[in-house]
Amino acid sequence: MITMMGLKELKENGKLVDSIDWSMTPEEAVRLYLEWGNNWSRGYEMVRSKDDKAHYFVLNTWEASPLIYFIERDYEGAVELAKIEVPEQVKNEAKYDIPSARGVFAVDGELQLWLKKELDVA
Repeated sequence: MITMMGLKELKENGKLVDSIDWSMTPEEAVRLYLEWGNNWSRGYEMVRSKDDKAHYFVLNTWEASPLIYFIERDYEGAVELAKIEVPEQVKNEAKYDIPSARGVFAVDGELQLWLKKELDVA
């Protein structure tokens, strides 16, 4: 059983931090990993084997307070490896990056800058 990490534990795992695909979106992950047998390259990255994995963040706004999840996805599915609460100050600074609609979204803008700073990623 996988234990859900927090921001501190993720930061301590340099291998995982180095594997983060900062440009991956939830939509792109579905296209690549769940529809991988049905896609032509069209110049995009493609899943080449069942061993390919992606590591990326998503913003989940289904709860009263938005949460960031660190996801590992392969062709069999996705596993949430870390759950990160967004501090109030960051919520206020990134208010335009946090959709008011309920759903799962890409982490970009101020939220991504904050995460990179917290994880010591250039």
